[in-house]
Amino acid sequence: MTVTPEHLTVLASRAEALTAEVLALCDRVPNASPEAEHLAVARHAATWLTRGAEDLRRAAADLAKLQAQPCGLPWGVCPEHGNTLSTRGGISTCRVCSRTWNHDRLGLPCPEPVTWKVIDQAGTETRMCDGHVLGARAAAGGATFVRLLDENGVPA
Repeated sequence: MTVTPEHLTVLASRAEALTAEVLALCDRVPNASPEAEHLAVARHAATWLTRGAEDLRRAAADLAKLQAQPCGLPWGVCPEHGNTLSTRGGISTCRVCSRTWNHDRLGLPCPEPVTWKVIDQAGTETRMCDGHVLGARAAAGGATFVRLLDENGVPA
């Protein structure tokens, strides 16, 4: 069985529901009762369940990034600013934000996830990342830009 981001998200939701159930159960017992002291352990367990749910959500997001289709255009870009890289001595730097990469990012295929579908006037479709779309918007007059959505209907 292949683990998907959706599997991890479902588990996170179940952990959150279990946390709520444990806390609701603990809240039914008055603080003055003898059981209240023993239920402190259950409340502590609920805290760990909450942390587990958060970790599962982070893992789902990380897995989704790993499984995302890379842009793959033959040159790299700054993911935030587009075609703003310069490379010197094998180190690439964005001329806008000064972010650096310890390799020639400009000279390698783009590893950023595909987030857009661009259709030029001839009908040719190209999928690309946010950074490449910045340059395409300036260069591809008359093109149609379609933001891709993830499995939850949220922009990729």
